[in-house]
Amino acid sequence: RRRFARTNQRHVCETWTVDDHLRGKPAATVDLYRRFVRVVEACGPFEYSPTKRQIGFQLRRIFAGVKLTDRGLEGYLDIARRIESPRFRDVVPYTKRLFVHHFRISSPEELDEEFAGWVRESYAVGEGKHLEQPVLR
Repeated sequence: RRRFARTNQRHVCETWTVDDHLRGKPAATVDLYRRFVRVVEACGPFEYSPTKRQIGFQLRRIFAGVKLTDRGLEGYLDIARRIESPRFRDVVPYTKRLFVHHFRISSPEELDEEFAGWVRESYAVGEGKHLEQPVLR
């Protein structure tokens, strides 16, 4: 029952739930995940879009995703600009308008106001606001 951003988008017809991803994970990782969700919830309503490998967060499009690991969270934020920060382990152009920012979080302190600001930017991508801006070159 997942919504897709594009007609005929490639996908796998398996059902995954958030609970599938939480099951058996260390309590500290589940706590980080719940804190991450609260940061996303502060932006506004969204839908979960779990797949085999991650829990996606979606509005018109998926704008963020996390994977629970034994050491914390691994995830990404789609943002309409490149952010140079040691907090991102990798930043990759996704389209002319988007950059995928990969992160690792291993402590609650990393979910600070700076990170929350990046989540807000990512949420705006989920709303499609990046499509209203001219393409930066």
